[in-house]
Amino acid sequence: MAQEQPDVAVTGATGALGGAVARLLAEAGVNQRLLARHTARLPELPGTPVYAAAYSDREHAARALRGVKTLFMVSAAESTYRRQDQRTFVDAAVEAGVQYIVYTSFMGAAPDAVFTLARDHADTEEYIRSRGLAFTFLRDCLYQDVLPTFVGRDGVIRGPAGDGRLAAVARADVARCAARILTAPQEHAGAVYTLTGPQALSFEEIAGILTRVGGSKVSYRNETLEEARESRSLSGVGQWQIDAWVSTYTAIAAGQMAEVSGDVERITGIPPVGLEDYLMHR
Repeated sequence: MAQEQPDVAVTGATGALGGAVARLLAEAGVNQRLLARHTARLPELPGTPVYAAAYSDREHAARALRGVKTLFMVSAAESTYRRQDQRTFVDAAVEAGVQYIVYTSFMGAAPDAVFTLARDHADTEEYIRSRGLAFTFLRDCLYQDVLPTFVGRDGVIRGPAGDGRLAAVARADVARCAARILTAPQEHAGAVYTLTGPQALSFEEIAGILTRVGGSKVSYRNETLEEARESRSLSGVGQWQIDAWVSTYTAIAAGQMAEVSGDVERITGIPPVGLEDYLMHR
């Protein structure tokens, strides 16, 4: 007997989010296939078919998605080509007959968002809508697990965030939301969810939490825009990347990541984890 075609495809399955979603779906008995650029690093889920596919390769992506009804589309890695690559992948999904996309977007996605990378997400959201697909957009705040990486070698977080606040979310909470939606997508068609932690914290408060949990003193220094651009230009990366790094902080200063949403609990029935609890138990 031929193997039943999976109803769900999970992209980015070698990453922390996609891999977590794939495991949760496997536990729930959902028939799925996994897509990634490098299949050797995929989670080991017996009986789950795997495909190598890049967002930029429409032909191979369409072949990998053939027979899939619902697609979990993790946003591509940050690059100057991300908008076009994601449009190409959406086109491949349409060609393959995919009916529904759950896309990981970003909080406050809009063409004029202060955070430059949120503009990329707005472009992809609009393109998915324009292709006539059913959709759910998960607009995640910054992930809690990246915050420790903001700390410099001298124990200082530097950036022009002022006293703005950030409602960072645990990646595991996003994974739980995505898995719940993928098990019953028709209940979430057309929804746009904002996924955050339970509280919005200033960088002074974040530094205090990192100090308590890690045992080493962490502090925050509010940079000027000029200082932020100059310090990041020393890394030698492109201007688009410098703009993205700096606008992470200026978007926080502008209040664009301060909303505390109840969507995680509404979707899963469980409140989101706070930053301190996450760091203590990761």
